[in-house]
Amino acid sequence: MTTATGTARVELRTPGGWVPVCDRDRLTPGRGVAVLLPDGSQAAVFTDRRGALYAVANRDPFTGAYVLSRGLLGSTPEGRVYVASPLLKQRFDLSTGECLDDPAVTVTVHPVRATP
Repeated sequence: MTTATGTARVELRTPGGWVPVCDRDRLTPGRGVAVLLPDGSQAAVFTDRRGALYAVANRDPFTGAYVLSRGLLGSTPEGRVYVASPLLKQRFDLSTGECLDDPAVTVTVHPVRATP
């Protein structure tokens, strides 16, 4: 599925199936976009410099604020891609949702894909 201009769409999988959330060209490598899901929850969608897509819950579990989409991407020396919360700077692995600074805390990871 593409838009009228031919731009690829980013979709997240929800219990109801795949939902289009934004055009692929709205994503800037290293920065996030907040999206509203059909159930009223929010997700933060990212692309890295290699073009890989990631989506996690937008709510920072340490503060309760919906700000993870405003965080910056980075990677560990082992290659784990993370988003650093803009508030208290905790880092969340974008593949697993695990907080790299407190493994007892996680955020939800959403399956994500881009349509051609």
